[in-house]
Amino acid sequence: MTPDEIAKLPYRPCVGVMLANAAGEVFVGQRIDNPGPAWQMPQGGVDQGEEPRAAALRELREETGVTADKVEIVAETEAWVPYDLPHDLVPKLWKGRFRGQEQKWFLMRFTGTDADIDIATDHPEFSRWRWLPPSQLVDAIVPFKRDVYRAVLAELKGHI
Repeated sequence: MTPDEIAKLPYRPCVGVMLANAAGEVFVGQRIDNPGPAWQMPQGGVDQGEEPRAAALRELREETGVTADKVEIVAETEAWVPYDLPHDLVPKLWKGRFRGQEQKWFLMRFTGTDADIDIATDHPEFSRWRWLPPSQLVDAIVPFKRDVYRAVLAELKGHI
């Protein structure tokens, strides 16, 4: 695909979850489909007709096993935060229909225990997980998502 073709593509509607524990650390998972360091917070697409909050809770459960009764939604980003995929990834992801994602992020306080986290889900996305201090979050993320994580941290960090 040419850069002009990619520029004409829409963004995929998506949600992201910043899951914070009682110590103020944030959940990140190592993507199962990437052999290099590719940590990220839970995120995923919004289904047709689905409300973003419902999508965020669904994605959290699907990716981490954490259920809605183990979290409290504390805050959300005011606006949707877009990012573009690197051009070489556009044809490989989502059948080349999207240039990147536009994400609504939710900060959720985790009220469960580490035993409530189970990344061995029906369709696993993470090979391992850990808690990170917010100050280490951006450096652990794949480079093309770092601006999104900076924006999300800037807006939600005060609520952690």
